[in-house]
Amino acid sequence: MEYAVQGTLDELGTPLSQITFVVFDLETTGVSAGEHAITEIGAVKVRGGEVLGEFGTLVDPGSPIPPFISVLTGITDSMVVGAPKIESVLPSFLEFARGATLVAHNAGFDLGFIKAACAAHGYPPPTHPVVDTVALARKLLTRDEAPNCKLSTLARIFSKTEPCHRALADAQATVDVLHALLERAGAFGVHTLEELKGFVRAPTPEQRRKRYLAETMPASPGVYVFEDERGEPLYVGKSTNLRNRVRSYFTAAETRPRIREMIGIVERVRPIVCATPLEAEVRELRLIGSAKPRYNRRSRFPEKMVWLKLTDEPFPRLSIVREVKDDGAGYLGPFTSTRAAEDARAALHEAVPLRQCTERITPRTGRSACALAEIGRCGAPCEGRQAVEEYGLHVATARQAMETDATAVMSALEARMERLALDQRYEEAAADRDRLASYVRTSARMQRLRALTALPQMVAAAPAANGGWEIHVIRHGRLASAGVMPKGAHPTPFVDALVATAETVVPGPGPVPAASAEETECILRWLESPGVRLVQVEGDWSLPVGGAGRLKARIDRAYQALEPHRPHEGRPAR
Repeated sequence: MEYAVQGTLDELGTPLSQITFVVFDLETTGVSAGEHAITEIGAVKVRGGEVLGEFGTLVDPGSPIPPFISVLTGITDSMVVGAPKIESVLPSFLEFARGATLVAHNAGFDLGFIKAACAAHGYPPPTHPVVDTVALARKLLTRDEAPNCKLSTLARIFSKTEPCHRALADAQATVDVLHALLERAGAFGVHTLEELKGFVRAPTPEQRRKRYLAETMPASPGVYVFEDERGEPLYVGKSTNLRNRVRSYFTAAETRPRIREMIGIVERVRPIVCATPLEAEVRELRLIGSAKPRYNRRSRFPEKMVWLKLTDEPFPRLSIVREVKDDGAGYLGPFTSTRAAEDARAALHEAVPLRQCTERITPRTGRSACALAEIGRCGAPCEGRQAVEEYGLHVATARQAMETDATAVMSALEARMERLALDQRYEEAAADRDRLASYVRTSARMQRLRALTALPQMVAAAPAANGGWEIHVIRHGRLASAGVMPKGAHPTPFVDALVATAETVVPGPGPVPAASAEETECILRWLESPGVRLVQVEGDWSLPVGGAGRLKARIDRAYQALEPHRPHEGRPAR
């Protein structure tokens, strides 16, 4: 006869109600734990839903705080002048957290800075158990409940404390988020810390049951399409190894709530083998754009891109449109949202005094001038104060700023931000910063796209893993053909055959005349990767000397300091 053996307390685990959690948040001078420093630490100690204590202090980072960080957090150099340095704060924080389970939102970021500080000042790295509320939220929440897992989004749902990029307030909001998520986890039988860790990592029953769907996948580059029982695409992806990638969807590594939901209704996975990884990436974009699978988040609606148009009329203005026409007008874009286009338009208006009214104006028809004329922001062509020729000088400047030279806009916005910062009008300066960023990034993007789409044909090659060559034919920024030349083969007949069988591409109007902007950008990334050789180029592949590309790096560095982790698909931001 067999007798059941009662488990020990250690085997049962520690009830969550008895766990002491230290929920903490940091503010820093940038994104790199190795290069940047902590400016503030905030922490809340809780157990059983009760707050046991709080820890909060500013920290002298030992270097100037970037202005964009000060705009974001409100923490300035003057505020941290008398604050203790991290070598004084760190022992107190470690003592506050001793014996507790650490909790943070996007814990890898905050814990990375704590570990770097410990290493720099002779302390052993923390070995506390860690709970990441981002990972927990991704496991428990659907997109209908929360469109993303940013702290600000979750706090609006679960907390009365609004995150404000100050450490203690953000930690307090995270406490409320943690308690709400733990309550949800209880409905899944999660009552101990050990069960909580396993719950975050464990695959669902559906994932285990449907692993057989990956068995027939080839170990080749290509596109995979998850389909329901009717054959409708649910999700489209790409990989350099279809078998390994599709298998990963049925393991504990796949934790995205919407993908786990999709696994529950998928009935088959259809592979589309491609000659090269670039072809797979392009096919993925085209399939997502045409089929619009409901579980894909990105690239579903390329037709919803918007453009900034310099209208074709006697007194042109900047208009936001959804379609590029062959009408001789100037275009800037594409923008991912109307808001981004409005920001770029505001930046251009700061540098060029174009009219901002929406009515069509001719030399024979006019109306009363608006307030912009009175403050020198418009020459009032509506009242006849400017002739077509004089106004045309501003139009030429605007077109130049949109297409080839970003200097005028950059100089005008930088001068305005400097004046606003001196007057301590930081919110207005931040708004101008965002407008400038929208303009510079989009202008740089369009100039890169146009440089490639202007070429009737390009043939390029890159070394393949088997010793051969991946060869692609590109026409007006569109992938027209792809193939892998075997090792030792003569290149001329192979390239000639690939060109002869390539897709015929008839370009349309605008900077992206034959493919989506995303497809052309995929091709550009491949062309700029190590080892790529140009085989044939029809035309000149070049960028304007005064273009926005030279300014984009400055903008990006500033925003990296503002946002420790940018949101990517499947990885929310702080």
